[in-house]
Amino acid sequence: MNMQQAGDLAEKIREDTRAAIKPGVEARRGPSNDPICTDFKNDATGTDQAIRGRYVMTVISAERRGSFMGVVKRYWKKEGYEITTVRPNNEKPAIFARTPEGFQVTVKIGREGQAFFTVSSPCVTESGVTEPPREPIDPNSPGPRGCRTSSPHSGPRTPRCRRPSADGG
Repeated sequence: MNMQQAGDLAEKIREDTRAAIKPGVEARRGPSNDPICTDFKNDATGTDQAIRGRYVMTVISAERRGSFMGVVKRYWKKEGYEITTVRPNNEKPAIFARTPEGFQVTVKIGREGQAFFTVSSPCVTESGVTEPPREPIDPNSPGPRGCRTSSPHSGPRTPRCRRPSADGG
């Protein structure tokens, strides 16, 4: 497998996971990275990884984080992923797993109930790789204004917008 194929598979794993979440959640592409793989001496091995992330814009309320994480965990098990670690924290839970192809997959709940998915490939053959396309963002949608969307995963008192910081950001 080369980097382009690994990046494409990472995108598919991530999107298939998001699609398995019912009711659905809105998400935006997060950071991508293609770091080189090194040996125990930190010398390059001639291989690279493909890492892809996605931010969930839907607020996951504290009351519903367990069920949200359960949906993801059940889907990953159904797909044959090995669950390697579970962080059963009420505020910031996380699940770490490995696919049959050796990809590492993670879902974490972070600050204010925002979920984040990451998929990291094993070391693969170096090759050219194209950046996944970014979805166009409607300037009138909640995301560009620092707001997140709600769904049945959101609680009745879940904040929809981040408060502006002192510097206006």
